[in-house]
Amino acid sequence: MNAPFGGPPMVEALNLAKAFDEGEKKRIVFRDLCAQFNPSQTTVIIGRSGTGKSTLLNVLSGIDLPDSGTVLVNGMDMGVVRDRQRTLFRRREIGFVFQFFNLIPTLTVEENLLLPLELLGRDREASREDINSMLERVGLDDRRHSYPDRLSGGEQQRIAIARALIHQPSLVLADEPTGNLDTETGIDVLQLLGEMTRSSGRTLIIVSHSEEVVDVADRVLRLVDGQLVEQG
Repeated sequence: MNAPFGGPPMVEALNLAKAFDEGEKKRIVFRDLCAQFNPSQTTVIIGRSGTGKSTLLNVLSGIDLPDSGTVLVNGMDMGVVRDRQRTLFRRREIGFVFQFFNLIPTLTVEENLLLPLELLGRDREASREDINSMLERVGLDDRRHSYPDRLSGGEQQRIAIARALIHQPSLVLADEPTGNLDTETGIDVLQLLGEMTRSSGRTLIIVSHSEEVVDVADRVLRLVDGQLVEQG
């Protein structure tokens, strides 16, 4: 059941088209794709591998541009601003959670969380207070001085979630966040991600091939033949 969410959409996709050249053929990823993602809503997009889920997240975040169509994120038209403006916008407004964690191996847990705050020019002492609070929330305060390769997969993904949320983004995008975890750990990580985004009023979009992910969703869409289909 969809929860009631008011106000303008956090993310709006209008008539998106995207294709890639594969040899002499053109592979259509999506065409005339339209969708809205509301504030404080958790949406799960399900699709088989290769259907374009990651490509869609890249387009919604402005990492990649559609061949045609419009993406609005918190009112900003991602297609009309320069690359640097999109980069700075993502740095402020979007948090990312990846399948393979993407933690920087030469930085400690604390340093991995400090980096996005330093890139935003945040005060270092205030940042450390935020980091302390975040590490307590994900239950890993005792691992702050550890390097990523000393953590389990579940611990690494918890730190990846903390890093995605530490700068208080309005939008969080998660690409197969349980894809590199066992089932039990994956469920725990999903529950943590869902709880932390809901409690802070953030919009969360998860893409996955796994049906288990739908348990955290307010809304489920399926990416089929280049279109998003609403699921009951």
